[in-house]
Amino acid sequence: MPLTKVTRNYQITIPAEIRKALGIKEGEVLEVKLEDGRIIIERPKKERKTLKLGKKISPEEIEKSIEEGMKECLQ
Repeated sequence: MPLTKVTRNYQITIPAEIRKALGIKEGEVLEVKLEDGRIIIERPKKERKTLKLGKKISPEEIEKSIEEGMKECLQ
């Protein structure tokens, strides 16, 4: 069983053999939760929305997207 260490910033590295087995890529978002005293790390059930690049986005549009995303997370 591979081991990992908690850094001073409370970060951990997922061991390479686990990343490869699960196909975890750099930049991927994972959900972290606590169940029965265990840390569970998994892919979120819902796909996160992304903003398409190629056009200028106003601060108001960014705020609106953040609010919509937060509402979806609470459902």
